[in-house]
Amino acid sequence: MEKSYKKLLENNKNWVANQLSIDPTYFEKLANSQNPEYLWIGCSDSRVPANQITGTLPGDIFVHRNIANMVVHSDMNILSVLSYAVEVLKVKHIIVCGHYGCGGVIAAMENKQFGLIDNWLRHIKDVYRLHFKELDAIKDNKQRTDRLVELNVIEQVHDLGKTSIVQNAWKREQPLHLHGWVYDVKDGIIKDLDVNFKGTSDLHSVFHLD
Repeated sequence: MEKSYKKLLENNKNWVANQLSIDPTYFEKLANSQNPEYLWIGCSDSRVPANQITGTLPGDIFVHRNIANMVVHSDMNILSVLSYAVEVLKVKHIIVCGHYGCGGVIAAMENKQFGLIDNWLRHIKDVYRLHFKELDAIKDNKQRTDRLVELNVIEQVHDLGKTSIVQNAWKREQPLHLHGWVYDVKDGIIKDLDVNFKGTSDLHSVFHLD
């Protein structure tokens, strides 16, 4: 057991040596600043690392991850990340990226109790409730689950747009676009759900903030 975690430290040393062999100033440049263009809101699933699947380098993407890539308005963690990314780092794109086969989405479709996480999964159940007619009409369980993954991402993009952080950025005419993607663990391909918000006009008027 002890060896398994120490292996990570050895891997780190090997990675550092490899990076320095490619570029001796790599860490010096990385330490100076971070100017990411993107905020990534993804799932905590260990199979969905933002940098690797997008072919980007450390420093390119500011990352927040939680169970099932949720944007919960009472979650101070994501609100703090969002505030820093938009108001300080001035990211230009916020990407909500879910993934097919998401354990959180699968759990939310069941009627079991899982413990504390039930309170988090309830937000996904709310997404199901909003779209239950479409989802209940899908007889194949995998297809229904995949569709809920997509619908959940779309709703989280909407929830991003509802925040005062994002709307105030739009009021300042700060360039900021919201996007919804889904990653397929089976083939490594990201699907663009073609949900792209550029301003409050993309939201229902009841969510517009003065």
